[in-house]
Amino acid sequence: MRVRDWDDIVADVVDSGADPEGWRAVAGDRANGLGEDLYLGHPNSGVYHLKTYAKNPFEVHGVGTQVARRLDDELAPLFPTKTDGSRFAVQSPPEDEAEAEDAAKRLEAVVEAHADAPTTPGDFFDDVMDALDSPAFGPMEFDNYDRPAGLDDLATTFEDAEAVLDAELDDVIEDDGVDRGFM
Repeated sequence: MRVRDWDDIVADVVDSGADPEGWRAVAGDRANGLGEDLYLGHPNSGVYHLKTYAKNPFEVHGVGTQVARRLDDELAPLFPTKTDGSRFAVQSPPEDEAEAEDAAKRLEAVVEAHADAPTTPGDFFDDVMDALDSPAFGPMEFDNYDRPAGLDDLATTFEDAEAVLDAELDDVIEDDGVDRGFM
């Protein structure tokens, strides 16, 4: 297992080339200590585990690793399905002004189309993510104040990675010289 900065893990997700709509996520408070846990999974790209904390309103620090090469039949039930309500997305900023203007035009067309036709919030979300060329999006099990059951199940499944990432994040927090995260 190779532990890396959390930004590197997100870059792996962005660069994976996987079907953007195939991603699933589970996230919530860290079980022991400061910060949050996030698992991202895709059938063809695997499962990634990230542990992060907000040092201040402008800085998020953390660590992560790939814990499985595939989201197989054993792991898939631990992630939400398309029928769940919460959603997530990974976005990359536009590279230049021309790309930003193009994305804005595509987004405007999506908003106009959905304003004129009966649609669901899920369809609108999917169309917006397509218009913005999001590299990863999908359903998410998330709890702002606690840990969803799926998060505990994943932590049990990947016990060794959980322990290593907990220790690594604790080192990052200690090196930052803070005793609590920013809320």
